[in-house]
Amino acid sequence: MKAQIAAKYIQFLSNKKANKNSGFTLIELLVVIIIIGILSAIALPSFLNQAAKARASEARTNVGAVNRSQQAYYLENQAFVASVTADNGAPAALGLGVNNTPNYSYSSVLDSTTGVFNYGTPGTGKTDLKAYVGGVLRTANTTTISNLCETLASTTAAAAPPVLNPTANANAGSVTCVAASTKPLN
Repeated sequence: MKAQIAAKYIQFLSNKKANKNSGFTLIELLVVIIIIGILSAIALPSFLNQAAKARASEARTNVGAVNRSQQAYYLENQAFVASVTADNGAPAALGLGVNNTPNYSYSSVLDSTTGVFNYGTPGTGKTDLKAYVGGVLRTANTTTISNLCETLASTTAAAAPPVLNPTANANAGSVTCVAASTKPLN
């Protein structure tokens, strides 16, 4: 008799499992949807910021290229070029193809006593972009040193130019960014 009861109990359990509807419950689905929502809320801001980073790389590249060209021009001519682009958009004396774009406008400010500052300023309405400034400064031994600085926050204003810090290196000095508003990139 006990064997018969045990067999019927096993049969009851197997029928119970077979009759149970398979699938996910509503609570399981809600938990999965909530987890996916939390993960996407965490990841979405970094994905959306990638477009601004790509546009900013344009200015970093162009201002860095102008810095290097200014250094080469100075070594050959013992002078800096005052304009990055000609009035008609053609390359200036540096021979670079750096033109203003909808994202950034480029300019140079010549300081006859220290060197030249090359600016990459965000275009009108581009409030999600950072400004860049590169400084090429002459040193006592007729060479040049440079630095590239980025504003700490997005802005449509020009970045503060870097300054020469002669005490950092007795031979050549160094170019440092203004700590309150910019950070060095090289």
